[in-house]
Amino acid sequence: MARRKLSEEELELWRRVTDQAERLHPKRSETALPPPAAKPKPLKRPDKPGIAPFRLGQGARPAAARHDLKPSMAEHLSTAPVKMDRKAFTRMKRGKLRPEARIDLHGMRLDRAHPALTQFILSSQAAGRRLVLVITGKGKRSVDPGPIPIPRGVLRHHVPQWLSMPPLAQAVLQITPAHLSHGGEGAYYVYLRRPR
Repeated sequence: MARRKLSEEELELWRRVTDQAERLHPKRSETALPPPAAKPKPLKRPDKPGIAPFRLGQGARPAAARHDLKPSMAEHLSTAPVKMDRKAFTRMKRGKLRPEARIDLHGMRLDRAHPALTQFILSSQAAGRRLVLVITGKGKRSVDPGPIPIPRGVLRHHVPQWLSMPPLAQAVLQITPAHLSHGGEGAYYVYLRRPR
């Protein structure tokens, strides 16, 4: 708010009041008084550790990412580079290509599933097949969630790892989750290399 100027009447009234007023400290003279000190600058408060100061107009920081210790296998496979023909890959992802053979590991234990998968992939490649379907199943939901999360579907997590390790790695060109028409999350398309 801007200050207004005093009128002549108000100035005259102020002079009369000051002439009649008695000084509290008569010993001090007007010249002995020190000049008024400059207005002190406001002190900066020390920032609390871990909290950055906020300035007006500053945008909010993005929310912190959730801690996901192990991404799902579908996310992992979707970020993998495409090693095959892109047009064929797109048709395969949309379920337009029909698998030439399939193996159902659903319900098997790991000790039986691994040799069965190895034998199936190597014999399919030897037979000249290019696209096969590996059905793992989605896995059972845990009855007791407990404090430590247990991944759903043990085979669903192990099969892509087995396919990327020897002796199967030399036979497999691309792995991707199957289309809904071929099993969705509970199956994988495995595109094989041509036999040499």
